[in-house]
Amino acid sequence: MKTFRDAIQSSCVLTVLAALALWVPASTLAGAVNSADNTLSKAEREAGWQLLFDGRSLDQWRTYGKSAAGSQWQIQDGALVLTEGGGGDLISRESFADFELQLQWKIAEGGNSGIFFHADESDLPIYVHAAEIQILDDARHPDNKQANRRSGSLYDLIAAPPASQKPAGSWNTVVISYENGRLKAWQNSVQTVDIDLRSKAFLDLVAGSKFADWPGFAENVEGHIGLQDHGDVVSFKNLKIRVLGEAQ
Repeated sequence: MKTFRDAIQSSCVLTVLAALALWVPASTLAGAVNSADNTLSKAEREAGWQLLFDGRSLDQWRTYGKSAAGSQWQIQDGALVLTEGGGGDLISRESFADFELQLQWKIAEGGNSGIFFHADESDLPIYVHAAEIQILDDARHPDNKQANRRSGSLYDLIAAPPASQKPAGSWNTVVISYENGRLKAWQNSVQTVDIDLRSKAFLDLVAGSKFADWPGFAENVEGHIGLQDHGDVVSFKNLKIRVLGEAQ
């Protein structure tokens, strides 16, 4: 027979278990969103950083040539996700000249995407004038046959070191800096690009690339940040930017 004392002990055990359940860190729960994502620290705010994505709204973005973002661009678990092709290349509503950009990306298996900068909106596709930092599943996508088309590379121009590259499904951190014509980029804390876009060295690279006969390629000194729709699932978060130089 269950006694009164047994009932009290059972009740105490259930209370302890309930308290432990409440104590489990949110980061261990399935589908949980990191509360630190898509936010600015006090130090970042003081340094002039601003969010391009707050994890809840696409207000700062629209599809290239459109007034709003395509429906295939969605917010999932605090990330900006291209769920399928057809959303169009996404661009920031604001334009930037000299800037420092940081973000994280994750590509699906076999996927391809990219990060554009200084994009204009001519009648031509975004990539005709805007240079691109490549996003790729380096193990599976056929672009892996050319080193300068693997992730972190200045697409078709400068190859990223293999040490900077992580497999599909992993979050990668990218920093892109452009100031007074000089472009620098890092992927996963490894520098992948450092070149003056006005230099003969860069012009020689362009002359030997697929962009050789593309008038206006990489010549803009101001424009939109772009996220490529290459038809594959890709996710972005922690998109932050700060203006460099006199406008800061």
